[in-house]
Amino acid sequence: MKRETLPSWLSLLLTTQFFLPCKNHPLSSRSECNLFCIECEAPPDAFCYHCHLDHHSNHHVIQIRRSSYHDVIKVSELENIFDISDVQTYVINSAKVVFLNERPQMRTCGPLSSSSYNCETCGRALLNEFRFCSLGCNLTGIEKDMKTPSDVANGSEYKRIEDVASGNSSDSNTRSEKEIYNENNEEEPPAKRVARHRRKGIPQRAPFF
Repeated sequence: MKRETLPSWLSLLLTTQFFLPCKNHPLSSRSECNLFCIECEAPPDAFCYHCHLDHHSNHHVIQIRRSSYHDVIKVSELENIFDISDVQTYVINSAKVVFLNERPQMRTCGPLSSSSYNCETCGRALLNEFRFCSLGCNLTGIEKDMKTPSDVANGSEYKRIEDVASGNSSDSNTRSEKEIYNENNEEEPPAKRVARHRRKGIPQRAPFF
């Protein structure tokens, strides 16, 4: 994904804390903060149903839901505003959803430990052929993909120049141990003697009587 197509609200969404009681409507029903506006970036806070009616009635708002204490969002609310084709989808309560952030996992056990598909960011086993397990891992993958080849090349060139300056370049001439020994001792080191085993002589038979 290109840099200019990365939505600015995505990182704000992933760092927002949801399902807290609303400070503006603490005594009202449906005061749980599980809504997020992708048009209002300041402040990037979650808000409740009543705040939505008061301040965001004409804005594009998405709703966050919970599954096993983890935040999820319906695919139908994201697919038209953000490309999630690389993110693993799940069906929960007859609705297709994606997880917002990486979930704790035990990497060496579980029914999917031998899966052929794994998240490229956290290594979680996936059900199908996707690249990421959540939007958070997807964002990390996008940031890695945005590193251009020229950035990598410049980093390699800088490393090579740094090595030459410090005398660690592979192109620089290196002296052998023999040359260093000659400088310090003015004589060549004695050649190593190879121990040879003497062959046994021809056995002599005792004379016959």
